[in-house]
Amino acid sequence: MPPEEVLKPQPLPAQLPAEPWGLFQSWLDEATSKRVQPHPTTMTLALVEPDGRPSARQVICRGVDSEQGWLAFYTNRRSRKGRALAAISYAALVFHWDLLKRQVRIEGPVTSMSAAESDAYFATRPLDAQISAWSSDQSEPIPSRDALLEKVAAIEKRFGVQDGQQTDARIPRPPHWGGYRVWVEQIELWVGQPGRNHDRGLWTRTLTPDGEGFKAGAWQATRLQP
Repeated sequence: MPPEEVLKPQPLPAQLPAEPWGLFQSWLDEATSKRVQPHPTTMTLALVEPDGRPSARQVICRGVDSEQGWLAFYTNRRSRKGRALAAISYAALVFHWDLLKRQVRIEGPVTSMSAAESDAYFATRPLDAQISAWSSDQSEPIPSRDALLEKVAAIEKRFGVQDGQQTDARIPRPPHWGGYRVWVEQIELWVGQPGRNHDRGLWTRTLTPDGEGFKAGAWQATRLQP
C-alpha cells in the first residue's frame, strides 16, 4: 500500500449520508482487499458479565446483513462470552484498521441464530475447527496442554478422523455451539486526521423487538467532535 494512502486518509463526506451501511461496507471491503492486517474482519466484542464487570475479546465477523441490520459471529455458548450473553444480551463491537486510520464502533442487542442456521455454517468450517468445537470446553480450566491434545485425539477417534482425514460420517455441530447476531442500534465511523482533528460520524436508530429480530426506525446522523 502506498504510504500516502496511509498518511492521508479521506475524511467523512461533508454531508453525512442518511445511512451508514454503504460507508461501513466499503471500509470493510477495502480492509479485506488490501489485506491491511492478517485478519481484517476481526472485531473486538465487549460484553457485560453477570456480576456487572466488562469483558472483551476478539472474534471474527462472519457476516453482515445491511438490509436486516446485523453482524454475525459464532462461538461456544457455554464459554465466558456465551454465559455473559445469556445474562445480558447486549454488545459493543470495534473494528480498527490502523494502516487505514479507520475505526468502527457498533452497539446493539444480541440474538441467537437458529439451530438450522448454525448447522449450515458449522458444515462449512475446516475439519480441525469442527474437532476443536467438540474437544474444547471453552474458558474452562485444564491441567495441561497434553490433556487438551488427548481430548482432541478422543474426538478424532469418535468421529473417525485419521491423519487429519475424515473416514466416516460428517461431523455434526455440537449442541452448545452456534451463531449470534448483533443488531446495530448505533454505529460510529472514525477517520484519523492531522493535528488530531479526527473525523467522527455517529448514526443511531431505535430498534423494536419483532419476532426473532428487530424492526428498525430511521437513522439519525450526527457529526461528533474528536
